[in-house]
Amino acid sequence: MTLTAPQTQLPPAPPSGRGGGPGHRSAARRREALTGYMFTAPTVIGFLVFVLGPLVAALYLSLTKYNILTAPKFVGLDNYVRMFRDERLATTYGNTVLYVGAAVVLINGFALLFAVLINQRLPRALTYVFRSAYFFPYLVALVYVSIIWQALFQKDTGILNYYITAMGGERIDWLNSSEFSKVSVIIVDTWRNVGFAMLIFVAALQEVPKDMVEAARMDGANEWQVFRRITLPMISQATFFNITITIIGAFQIYESIIVLTRGGPGDASRSVVMYIAEVAFNKFDMGYASAIAVTLFVIIMLVTLVQFRLRKSWVNNE
Repeated sequence: MTLTAPQTQLPPAPPSGRGGGPGHRSAARRREALTGYMFTAPTVIGFLVFVLGPLVAALYLSLTKYNILTAPKFVGLDNYVRMFRDERLATTYGNTVLYVGAAVVLINGFALLFAVLINQRLPRALTYVFRSAYFFPYLVALVYVSIIWQALFQKDTGILNYYITAMGGERIDWLNSSEFSKVSVIIVDTWRNVGFAMLIFVAALQEVPKDMVEAARMDGANEWQVFRRITLPMISQATFFNITITIIGAFQIYESIIVLTRGGPGDASRSVVMYIAEVAFNKFDMGYASAIAVTLFVIIMLVTLVQFRLRKSWVNNE
């Protein structure tokens, strides 16, 4: 007779992982994915509705003849060919390029100057006062800023001409002169936006290594040499950011011109964006306005791409 040992049944092994079996883990992943989609959905929907949708519509309308009252009629590239014969468009593009160049030089130049002055060893309370004073105009709506400056620019009652005549000069027709109408727009744009660029520069200046600056001074470098050889390369990323934002914003300048000069006299101070609005909503030529808007978009995109292409040659990544 053969005896066999009794067989004992072992309990089942617990499921691997802390979250249970494969089905439970799969459900958890789906919930996490759904949560992520819900958080990103507002941004994606906003981009599709307010950015990509209008862009696609503008591309389509730029190939049509459309005056809102009738259905769009496909005309191919006629609107783009028409732009080469539009002298007013050439004038407005010239004004816009002038605004862009002035904004890049003046806004970033004054912003860097103010940032360097604020970054000096001043009492903390005084530093806060200067920061607030320089940045405050950026917090005010551009329309209100332009209304205030419109009063300051008045030929007979403006405070600017009051001081000019007090020093023996002649009154300047800031808002109705072909020369000074653009100058008035540049002044307002610079005064309003210099505060934001200044804060970016201040933050960058505070990150410049103090030991590197002290070592350069100990080696005999003067303040200008320290600023040119150390400070400027170390804040090059902030400079690149400010220049990029300034160019994009200056290409789209609109509100201040509407309030100050209404684009006049004639087209002396009119920008491309203002011309697009006139063609679209005054003349109801939506097809041609869309073609101009597309070209402006392409120009801004190309300028930005060139900036990023040249970025490696002068921006310090360390």
